[in-house]
Amino acid sequence: MTKRVMIVDDAALMRVTIQNVLKEDPALEVVGWAANGKQALEKLADARPDLIMLDIEMPEMDGLEFLRHARLKCRAKIIVLSSVTAAGSHKASQARSLGADAVVSKPSGAVSFDLKEKRGSELISTIHQVLGI
Repeated sequence: MTKRVMIVDDAALMRVTIQNVLKEDPALEVVGWAANGKQALEKLADARPDLIMLDIEMPEMDGLEFLRHARLKCRAKIIVLSSVTAAGSHKASQARSLGADAVVSKPSGAVSFDLKEKRGSELISTIHQVLGI
């Protein structure tokens, strides 16, 4: 059974890059995307994701604010994938305390075209751990 994934990132090119990494794994199916936390909250009921890939820095509603609301609305696992969440950073700690199941940093800033090469296997491994697959 495939796991349903929603991608939340304000950079359209980053959403495509993440989707390209995820489509390599037949156990994962991208069922929706959003450009900010507000859009993501509006799409949760229809998308019914098992997993949300979440950026932190976005307009309208950032990832941390989304985490505050999402935990009340859904049971999806949430992996924060952001350029501001290096291991041990304040933002990474905040994301974890607000309910993120895992935090993975983008390798090259907000739009990391090298995500697949530099963090692809780590990301898939983290997804499998979080989802228990």
